[in-house]
Amino acid sequence: MVKIGTIELGDFPLLLAPMEDVSDPPFRAVCKANGADLMYTEFISSEGLIRDAAKSVQKLDIFEYERPIGIQLFGSDIETMRVCAEIATRANPDLIDINYGCPVKNVACRGAGAALLQDVPKMVKMTEAVVKATHLPVTVKTRLGWDENTKNIQEVAERLQDIGIQALTVHGRTRVQMYKGEADWTLIGRVKENPRINIPIFGNGDIESPEKALEYKNRFGVDGIMIGRASIGYPWVFNEIKHYLRTGGHLAAPTLADRVAVCKQHLEFSIRWKGEKTGIFEMRRHYTNYFKGLDNFKPFRLRLVQADTLAEISGILDEITETYEVALL
Repeated sequence: MVKIGTIELGDFPLLLAPMEDVSDPPFRAVCKANGADLMYTEFISSEGLIRDAAKSVQKLDIFEYERPIGIQLFGSDIETMRVCAEIATRANPDLIDINYGCPVKNVACRGAGAALLQDVPKMVKMTEAVVKATHLPVTVKTRLGWDENTKNIQEVAERLQDIGIQALTVHGRTRVQMYKGEADWTLIGRVKENPRINIPIFGNGDIESPEKALEYKNRFGVDGIMIGRASIGYPWVFNEIKHYLRTGGHLAAPTLADRVAVCKQHLEFSIRWKGEKTGIFEMRRHYTNYFKGLDNFKPFRLRLVQADTLAEISGILDEITETYEVALL
């Protein structure tokens, strides 16, 4: 049984990665319904939370059916992160996660996210401040290092464990790589093999199939896998991996009717949480992924992203069901 503090996650948990502008409550709802064992909010700016910025505060919204769920924070100032850990704790998540992995310019170049990989002493002090600010388990998500010459994840893992984190997720790329090239799990495996490490180690990067999940589980010995991009428009990936790990067989692929039904659920939750205008607007990024593989889908996609009412979108989705008669393979 893999545990983070007292949170029991099963024998080999599958985690939903925190993804900016993706892993909001509507998206998390469909992933939870399809097998995600542990989920995280989108990352929340500590500076935004301190300023009481509406977008940052809204990201604190969590729901009972999502549990266990973690709130992920990022920032460059130790005291601000400490205060934000206290604020996040009051939102009553199951754990607090710190982002030391985001590679994007407007985060890393401001001293947050993956930038802390260049200043491990500061990372340690920041993490210790967060650990002391909350009674909840604190976890960390990071990368192998800043670049090919500074892959310091083994040092990072030991030092963060020593000051109290209770799980570590490692994305198998450096910051310089961004999301390019193939994720290298070799160092993730070495972290897990380190006899000094006794916290759960989760691997992240390029897991897009049940076969690869099983291969990497066996090769690198991780305690679980975090899945990000492969779940966008395809929340079934969690149950498909679980079934394959358990039986060695494949679940039937979702039918077109399944895809339409889950897309509708996602849309309806988006509208309930954000209001009709914003909910519809922010759902537009998901349609292409839900219907990937359909021939000549572009006209429908254009209509979906131009529609501005729930009734209109539902009608287009029903038309898609009627137009395409075979299940996706």
